[in-house]
Amino acid sequence: MKTVQQIIASKSAEIYAVASITSVFDALTMMMDKNISALLIIDNEELTGIFTERDYARKVILQGKSSKSALIREVMTPDPVTITAADSIDYCMTLMTNKHIRHLPVVEGKKIIAMVSIGDIVKFIIEDQKQIISQLESYIHQ
Repeated sequence: MKTVQQIIASKSAEIYAVASITSVFDALTMMMDKNISALLIIDNEELTGIFTERDYARKVILQGKSSKSALIREVMTPDPVTITAADSIDYCMTLMTNKHIRHLPVVEGKKIIAMVSIGDIVKFIIEDQKQIISQLESYIHQ
Protein backbone atom coordinates (compact mmCIF):
# COMPACT_ATOMS: atom_id res chain seq x y z
CA MET A 1 0.00 0.00 0.00
CA LYS A 2 1.40 3.36 -1.05
CA THR A 3 1.37 6.01 1.68
CA VAL A 4 1.63 9.76 2.11
CA GLN A 5 5.12 9.22 3.57
CA GLN A 6 6.34 8.23 0.10
CA ILE A 7 5.07 11.50 -1.36
CA ILE A 8 6.61 13.54 1.47
CA ALA A 9 9.98 11.86 0.91
CA SER A 10 10.01 12.99 -2.72
CA LYS A 11 9.11 16.66 -2.24
CA SER A 12 10.38 19.76 -0.55
CA ALA A 13 9.96 19.78 3.22
CA GLU A 14 9.11 23.47 3.27
CA ILE A 15 5.82 24.47 4.82
CA TYR A 16 4.37 27.84 3.92
CA ALA A 17 2.17 29.46 6.53
CA VAL A 18 0.94 32.80 7.83
CA ALA A 19 -0.90 33.98 10.93
CA SER A 20 -4.62 34.69 10.79
CA ILE A 21 -3.95 38.42 11.30
CA THR A 22 -2.04 38.60 8.00
CA SER A 23 -3.70 40.67 5.29
CA VAL A 24 -5.08 38.79 2.32
CA PHE A 25 -2.82 40.90 0.08
CA ASP A 26 0.31 39.81 1.96
CA ALA A 27 -0.80 36.18 1.85
CA LEU A 28 -1.41 36.42 -1.90
CA THR A 29 2.00 38.02 -2.37
CA MET A 30 3.62 35.11 -0.54
CA MET A 31 1.65 32.62 -2.62
CA MET A 32 2.81 34.31 -5.80
CA ASP A 33 6.44 34.49 -4.65
CA LYS A 34 6.48 30.79 -3.70
CA ASN A 35 4.35 29.71 -6.70
CA ILE A 36 1.83 27.92 -4.50
CA SER A 37 -1.96 27.92 -4.39
CA ALA A 38 -2.57 27.42 -0.67
CA LEU A 39 -1.18 28.58 2.66
CA LEU A 40 -1.59 27.06 6.09
CA ILE A 41 -2.81 29.38 8.82
CA ILE A 42 -0.93 28.87 12.07
CA ASP A 43 -1.59 30.75 15.28
CA ASN A 44 0.34 29.99 18.48
CA GLU A 45 1.94 26.97 16.78
CA GLU A 46 -1.49 25.47 16.08
CA LEU A 47 -3.12 24.85 12.69
CA THR A 48 -6.22 27.03 12.63
CA GLY A 49 -7.05 27.14 8.93
CA ILE A 50 -6.05 27.06 5.30
CA PHE A 51 -6.26 29.81 2.69
CA THR A 52 -6.50 28.87 -0.97
CA GLU A 53 -6.99 30.57 -4.31
CA ARG A 54 -10.58 29.30 -4.14
CA ASP A 55 -11.09 31.13 -0.82
CA TYR A 56 -9.77 34.30 -2.44
CA ALA A 57 -12.10 34.04 -5.41
CA ARG A 58 -15.21 33.17 -3.41
CA LYS A 59 -14.73 35.15 -0.20
CA VAL A 60 -12.82 38.22 -1.31
CA ILE A 61 -13.33 38.99 -4.99
CA LEU A 62 -16.96 37.87 -5.31
CA GLN A 63 -17.92 39.59 -2.05
CA GLY A 64 -16.29 42.87 -3.02
CA LYS A 65 -13.74 42.86 -0.19
CA SER A 66 -10.37 44.56 -0.46
CA SER A 67 -7.40 42.22 -0.29
CA LYS A 68 -5.36 44.98 1.35
CA SER A 69 -7.77 45.50 4.25
CA ALA A 70 -9.28 42.01 4.68
CA LEU A 71 -7.52 39.69 7.09
CA ILE A 72 -6.93 36.01 6.47
CA ARG A 73 -9.05 35.05 9.50
CA GLU A 74 -12.07 36.59 7.74
CA VAL A 75 -11.75 34.45 4.63
CA MET A 76 -9.76 31.32 5.50
CA THR A 77 -11.28 27.87 5.73
CA PRO A 78 -11.13 27.05 9.43
CA ASP A 79 -10.26 23.61 10.86
CA PRO A 80 -8.93 22.05 7.65
CA VAL A 81 -9.15 18.33 7.02
CA THR A 82 -5.78 16.74 7.86
CA ILE A 83 -4.03 13.45 7.19
CA THR A 84 -1.06 11.56 8.60
CA ALA A 85 2.05 10.28 6.84
CA ALA A 86 0.76 6.72 7.34
CA ASP A 87 -2.48 7.34 5.43
CA SER A 88 -2.81 5.67 2.04
CA ILE A 89 -2.78 7.50 -1.27
CA ASP A 90 -6.19 5.95 -2.02
CA TYR A 91 -7.59 7.40 1.21
CA CYS A 92 -6.29 10.86 0.27
CA MET A 93 -7.83 10.69 -3.20
CA THR A 94 -11.16 9.64 -1.73
CA LEU A 95 -11.01 12.40 0.89
CA MET A 96 -10.13 15.07 -1.67
CA THR A 97 -12.88 13.92 -4.02
CA ASN A 98 -15.59 13.66 -1.37
CA LYS A 99 -14.70 16.92 0.39
CA HIS A 100 -13.95 18.85 -2.86
CA ILE A 101 -10.53 19.94 -1.61
CA ARG A 102 -7.12 20.10 -3.27
CA HIS A 103 -4.75 20.38 -0.30
CA LEU A 104 -4.24 18.25 2.78
CA PRO A 105 -2.02 19.29 5.69
CA VAL A 106 -0.05 16.32 7.00
CA VAL A 107 0.15 16.19 10.79
CA GLU A 108 1.97 14.15 13.37
CA GLY A 109 0.02 14.66 16.56
CA LYS A 110 -0.49 18.44 16.53
CA LYS A 111 2.70 19.14 14.57
CA ILE A 112 2.42 19.98 10.86
CA ILE A 113 5.03 18.06 8.90
CA ALA A 114 3.99 18.72 5.28
CA MET A 115 1.23 19.66 2.89
CA VAL A 116 0.12 17.38 0.07
CA SER A 117 -1.71 18.70 -2.97
CA ILE A 118 -3.74 16.91 -5.60
CA GLY A 119 -0.85 17.66 -7.97
CA ASP A 120 1.58 15.84 -5.65
CA ILE A 121 -0.71 12.81 -5.63
CA VAL A 122 -1.19 12.75 -9.40
CA LYS A 123 2.57 13.12 -9.98
CA PHE A 124 3.27 10.27 -7.55
CA ILE A 125 0.70 7.97 -9.19
CA ILE A 126 2.05 8.68 -12.68
CA GLU A 127 5.63 7.93 -11.59
CA ASP A 128 4.51 4.78 -9.78
CA GLN A 129 2.60 3.55 -12.84
CA LYS A 130 5.61 4.22 -15.08
CA GLN A 131 7.72 2.09 -12.78
CA ILE A 132 5.16 -0.74 -12.76
CA ILE A 133 4.91 -0.66 -16.57
CA SER A 134 8.69 -0.78 -16.86
CA GLN A 135 8.86 -3.77 -14.52
CA LEU A 136 6.13 -5.58 -16.45
CA GLU A 137 7.85 -4.90 -19.78
CA SER A 138 11.11 -6.20 -18.36
CA TYR A 139 9.37 -9.33 -17.10
CA ILE A 140 7.68 -9.96 -20.46
CA HIS A 141 10.97 -9.63 -22.38
CA GLN A 142 12.81 -12.17 -20.25
